[in-house]
Amino acid sequence: MHVPDGFINAPVSLATGAVAAAAVAVSLRGARRELAGTGAGAAAGAERTAPLAGLVAAFIFAVQMLNFPVAAGTSGHLLGGALAAILVGPYTGVLCVSVVLLMQGVLFADGGLTALGVNITDMAIVTTVVAYGLFRGLVKVLPRRRRSITVASFVAALVSVPAAAVAFTAIYALGGTADVPIGKVFTAMVGVHVLIGIGEAVITALTVGAVIAVRPDLVHGARGLTAPLELRTSPLAAPADAPAAPEAEPVPAAAATAPRRSARRVWLAGLAAALVCAGGISYYASASPDGLEKVAHDQGIDAKAEDHASKDSPLADYSVKDITDARLSGGLAGVIGVGATLAVGTGVFVVLRRRKSAATAEPAGPGAEHPAPESV
Repeated sequence: MHVPDGFINAPVSLATGAVAAAAVAVSLRGARRELAGTGAGAAAGAERTAPLAGLVAAFIFAVQMLNFPVAAGTSGHLLGGALAAILVGPYTGVLCVSVVLLMQGVLFADGGLTALGVNITDMAIVTTVVAYGLFRGLVKVLPRRRRSITVASFVAALVSVPAAAVAFTAIYALGGTADVPIGKVFTAMVGVHVLIGIGEAVITALTVGAVIAVRPDLVHGARGLTAPLELRTSPLAAPADAPAAPEAEPVPAAAATAPRRSARRVWLAGLAAALVCAGGISYYASASPDGLEKVAHDQGIDAKAEDHASKDSPLADYSVKDITDARLSGGLAGVIGVGATLAVGTGVFVVLRRRKSAATAEPAGPGAEHPAPESV
């Protein structure tokens, strides 16, 4: 759903750019708290959360290269807002997707540079806010177990994609450059993106479920999850006529699963998966236009589309210039993209974590104890 240059007029592009900048600024402050961690084991959690957040950005970049067919002549790809918010937190999630969109626009000519504010607003902010809000609501009403996190992830991701399509329609209604009836745009965009949302939901649920299966303490959305099944030895341990024990206080997943364990294996597995997706599997991705491209062509939204400012980039269109072998060219471009996104994302999050750690380490006065990290 990367909006190219020329779809949205200059005033609305500037307005969405201001919205995106404000949201990123707010997310920078919120991400400091998420990256610092809370409660017991917070310091250890902070040491691993920043690299994991960078990995999430790189993984989203890689999986976005895997366009999957959703209808005749149409494909879709992961947006990633729901996945990022659930794994590393909503504020950090907005930054993860924003980093991905920035790298795609600058290096790969994917998503217009003048439309960067539109894309961040639509694909980073809307998807993350809608997905995480719905996710938290579902977690509160579903049984407090790991499977509920996966189910909530599926539903949240499914809804986030048509929500982004609605947001694009609203932006287009305000600043679209082609004279297309907005009703047609709405129907076409939402219709195809409901189908794409199913693929988004499957990818998100499988990824979140895989991480929860091995390290639930690394999933931001699983914090505070009670684990009664892990704590009970047997349902027959107490006499049948014994009064029911009072409900236990919620046990944070991080505290229940050895928070000081290294996350290196998870990080390496995630990096390997990202490299395989971007460097190998991406060659077999669907070549059909994605949902927005298809709707734009069918409805005439692309009547005033402009060439990308980075169209002559050595990595434009996810291929390395002057390498004629398509498999090698695309795979190498994908690997470079994963590495660049990982480096930029990790750098941003490490700086944020260190600034928060330095702030919380300052004593309040002579003899004062160090203040505890802020709660999320």
